[in-house]
Order: sequence, then structure tokens, then C-alpha cells
Amino acid sequence: MRFVDEAEIRVEAGTGGSGVATFRREKYIPMGGPDGGDGGDGGSVYLVATENVNTLADFRYHSLHKAQRGQNGMGGNCTGRKGDHLYIPVPPGTIVFETNTDEKIGDLIKEGDTLLVAKGGFHGLGNTRFKSSVNRTPQQFSKGQAGELRTLKLELMVIADVGLLGLPNAGKSSLIRSVSSAKPKVADYPFTTLHPNLGVVRVDDLRSFVIADIPGVIEGAAEGAGLGLQFLRHLSRTGLLLHIIDVQPYESDDTPVEAARKITNEIEKWSDDLANKPRWLVLNKIDRLFEDSEAHCQAIVDELEWKGPVFEISALKKQGVQKLMYAIMDFLDQSRQEQESE
Repeated sequence: MRFVDEAEIRVEAGTGGSGVATFRREKYIPMGGPDGGDGGDGGSVYLVATENVNTLADFRYHSLHKAQRGQNGMGGNCTGRKGDHLYIPVPPGTIVFETNTDEKIGDLIKEGDTLLVAKGGFHGLGNTRFKSSVNRTPQQFSKGQAGELRTLKLELMVIADVGLLGLPNAGKSSLIRSVSSAKPKVADYPFTTLHPNLGVVRVDDLRSFVIADIPGVIEGAAEGAGLGLQFLRHLSRTGLLLHIIDVQPYESDDTPVEAARKITNEIEKWSDDLANKPRWLVLNKIDRLFEDSEAHCQAIVDELEWKGPVFEISALKKQGVQKLMYAIMDFLDQSRQEQESE
């Protein structure tokens, strides 16, 4: 199924049931009095984060969601039944905005997170409620209130431990194919990846992490060029960024250093938080370097003045990949322990 990360929906809560004006009519009881019951409350609309939902695609074809209205009141002081609430499953990582005001309503991060997005209407009152010492036979009753009607914008942020960052054709898809069961499309032309792909990397029987292959970012992405603007936000929730660089790019005027600097410039324009995330340099496709590969890679690191961890790999040949995966797992374990201690 194609990954869809934005959708617009309309949610309508149920209208409250109306009260009724009825009177008790029984033989030998001539002055029975009012016995009109209240209506039932209308059902509300909730969004619920559900792990077995991983895309917003279904909302493209089913955009209106209505909760059940409350039942009207009945004679004999019988209250109408409340309308059933409507629970709409969405993927974890969904952010909800009010379309008209662009106000953020809430954030559904993990399985089971629930968000009220449209409140059901209050029930109407039956004429029994209006009985008093000076009004023994009230004729008045009230109608149920309308439920909330809202237009919502849903945005899905990929939730992954590790995000792959790099220009098109840097080898991100090849890496995720080599370390997980995810099978993104791989080819020798730009923009092979048109939507994020998630893969689970299992380093042993008890430890694993989620890695995200994000579509390639190009120069000007922060201003809306190419595919990068649509997907840069997915990287904001990852714990670690892997900056993938092709050490010897084909058919490109950019040197590996220039390619790396373009990516760095784009993430700095996009967000300070993203720019300050832990980021490792991964020099990919070293299998193409037949001579002085170590010197070639070191020259790239020196020119970039890179201070963080550096890994040399060939995603295609799986060279150096296992060492990288174990290092990532150790980093994530340490980060989780630090968060728990805080």
C-alpha cells in the first residue's frame, strides 16, 4: 500500500436526542401529570492510535465520519438511549490540526492514545423537568443540541529510532534492504524512494530498532523544492540520524563533501532541533574504491571537519554494515537508559 502522510477529514458528533412532552394517562388516575423523558446524549468522535494501521490512505476515500445521534425521550419518564461514540483508528505518530484555524488539537504517539475531536450534543429535556408548584401541566420540552462538526487535517510523522538522511542515490534504500526485511525500490536514478519506508533491524533475539528510509533531500528542500520538504519533518522524531554519502557518485557534479554540505544546510534551515540531533557520517559504496580507499574516506572526513562517529560501508556488499548496526543498538540502549534515569 502506498504511504500517505496527509489527509483531510470531516467529523460530526451525534446530535442529542430531544425530550418529549407527554402526560400520564391511566384509568382511575385523572390527574396523572407530566411524564415526558429526556433524550439521550449524542455520540462523540475520537481518534485512536492503532499499531495495525500504518497509513492515512483510507481517509482519501472515506472523509466523512459521523457518530450516532441520541434517541429521543419517551413517555413514562423513559430516557432515550445515548448515541454510540465513534472511534476512528489512525497510525501512531498522527498529528491533528483544525483546518480552519490551523490550530494543533493533539498528538497521537503510541498505541492506545485517544483524542476527543468532536463532542456529542447534550440531550434535550422532557416536560417532567419543567413541572413546578405553579406549572402542574407543563407543555414545554427542549430539543437536543447539535454535535460538533469539524474539518481536521491529519499529518503522519514516521516514528523510527533511526532516520537515513542523504541526497538521492546515496544508497539509503540499499542500506535498509540489507539490514531489514523491508524491500524499498532500488534503482540507479534519482527519487527512487517516493515515500518513507520502515524496517525493523534485529541485532539479536532480544534487541531491535526501527529504521526509516526517507526520500532523498535536495538543495532547496527547506523552501519546498523536490520531495524533501514533505518528508523532512519525519526525521524530527528519530533518535539518531545517519548521514549517508556516496563516496564516488556517478553522473554528479557534486563531490562527496559538497553533497554532505548541501544536506547539512537544508536541515539547519528546516529546524534547529533537527540540526542538533545526534548524526553519524556513513560513507557508502566503498566497494567502488579499488585503491587508497582509506585515504579517500579520510580526506572526506578531514575536509568536512567531522567530529562525530564515522563508518565506512558498502550497503550492496554488506561490508561494514553489521558493525554499524551493533553500534547503533548500543547507542540507542544507552540513550534509553539515560532517559529512564532522568
